[in-house]
Amino acid sequence: MSRLDNTFSALSALGRKALIPFVTAGDPSLEATVPVMHALVEAGADLIELGVPFSDPMADGPTIQRSSERALARGAGLRYVLDCVRAFRERDADTPVVLMGYLNPVEIRGAARFAAEAAQAGVDGVLLVDLPPEEADEFRAAFAAHGIALIPLASPTTGEARLTRLCADAQGYLYYVSFAGVTGADRLDAGAAGERLRTLRARSRVPVVAGFGIRDAASAAAMAREADGVVVGSALVAALAEAADAAEAARRAGAFLAPLRAALDAAVQPA
Repeated sequence: MSRLDNTFSALSALGRKALIPFVTAGDPSLEATVPVMHALVEAGADLIELGVPFSDPMADGPTIQRSSERALARGAGLRYVLDCVRAFRERDADTPVVLMGYLNPVEIRGAARFAAEAAQAGVDGVLLVDLPPEEADEFRAAFAAHGIALIPLASPTTGEARLTRLCADAQGYLYYVSFAGVTGADRLDAGAAGERLRTLRARSRVPVVAGFGIRDAASAAAMAREADGVVVGSALVAALAEAADAAEAARRAGAFLAPLRAALDAAVQPA
């Protein structure tokens, strides 16, 4: 089994929900990325989504857009991102790492070369926001040949035919975008999202996690009622943005995530 499968199986056996923080590689500094990743695991992260900086992050709101711009200005390209995963693996062989980004950097390398390099670095999955499922077969096959999951996204506006395809093809986990919009928006409706999540979990052959709009312990716990896990991104990225150095960034990361871990664990305790 893969690290992703092992992680979700272990969580399910314990009745726990996955806590998945997103951070942009290279922000708040090149030196901070790996210490922040370790700090997040120590604070209760089950899996890390590592953002690959991109010049036109169309699905992201202002917070992650600015984070990506800062990281690119520091030279945080794909080689740097893979080097961070490789360095993280020197101390952590178990926590899954998923790269989240856009198709262009993958196409430049070619799917097979990208997959080989990512697998060698220790990447477990890739989430490409702008890759339509109808065009994903080549990438899925190339990634699968190297043991990397191509993780799909579904949203409130995903049509029935596409949803059927996503549930059939999903690997690793299915990422549910909780509302139609960009990351960081503050209009989460946990009730409406919960109905959609129940439907997805009944149909999906992999765990379903919810992201977008989850900003704190309360929203994380609310979304986790119907999801197998939650992703928190923009609020964490904002909390790290002004860190003076890598040590402070790591402290901020742990301080931000620990209350979310506690809230998720409390939310699934028997009454």
